[in-house]
Amino acid sequence: MTSSAALLALTLAGTAPQAAAPLAQPDPAPVAAPVPPPALPDPVAAEPVPVKAAEPGEIVVTARQGPPPGDPAERINMVSFEAMQGVDQALVGPVSQGYEKGVPKPLRQGLRNALNNLSEPVNFVNYLLQLKPGKALRTLGRFTINSTVGVAGLVDLASRKPIGLPYRRNGFANTFGYYGIGQGPYMFLPLIGPTTARDLTGRMLDLSFLPTLGGAPFNTPYYSLGTGTVRSLDDRVEFDETLRKLRNDCPDFYASERQWYLATRKADIEDLHGRHVDMATLLPECLQPEAPAAPPPAAAP
Repeated sequence: MTSSAALLALTLAGTAPQAAAPLAQPDPAPVAAPVPPPALPDPVAAEPVPVKAAEPGEIVVTARQGPPPGDPAERINMVSFEAMQGVDQALVGPVSQGYEKGVPKPLRQGLRNALNNLSEPVNFVNYLLQLKPGKALRTLGRFTINSTVGVAGLVDLASRKPIGLPYRRNGFANTFGYYGIGQGPYMFLPLIGPTTARDLTGRMLDLSFLPTLGGAPFNTPYYSLGTGTVRSLDDRVEFDETLRKLRNDCPDFYASERQWYLATRKADIEDLHGRHVDMATLLPECLQPEAPAAPPPAAAP
């Protein structure tokens, strides 16, 4: 019988051999427990570096964490802003002050009235686009009265009693905003100042409307240069008080002017919807109207 057959026979008979028990092994030597590393000293908090207070007349530059929402080209805008402030202080400001002091107020008011009258066709069309026929007809009435009886708009008779039709500026940028088109990125451009992508597009349409439809002399460089210069000087005179507050009272001139511009434009759009805007919640703190002083306490009887 072969060994395999013998093994099978023993298994069936219940007498299969058992595996040999393993030899006893000596107990292993005990291993010493690892010694824990020495505890590190607690880190000492770094003391804050003291910030030196600004001396009077000292310019403090505050690092910006990045462009704020709505102003992705802030660094480029600030370069343009600084350049324009230099031009304004050296040229535009003094010229506008000379214009204000050298030109009699009635004449300046007459030129402003004439420029406002030339913008009435744009106002009229945009009120129609905004589906406001009542305001469109009042604008048309103003234009008709001032263009004839008002001597080409030099005298704003339409705003006086008993007519009582005040001037209301409108434009394509307002129409875009009225229908929900966003303002787009904020920009500060040479010769234009603060604006947005929406407002810049609307302004280009406003300026090209009368020259395109009216032809000569409205499409000549003399008209564009003359009216543009007078309008810029007049706007600079009207803006002078606000500009002084922004420049002298606001800690961040650039950011405060941006906030002021966006707040006024928001108010313009909301007004078209008949919604009131509390400007005190939108303007920078340095332009907030001063609260009236509290009355003195009444003397005890």
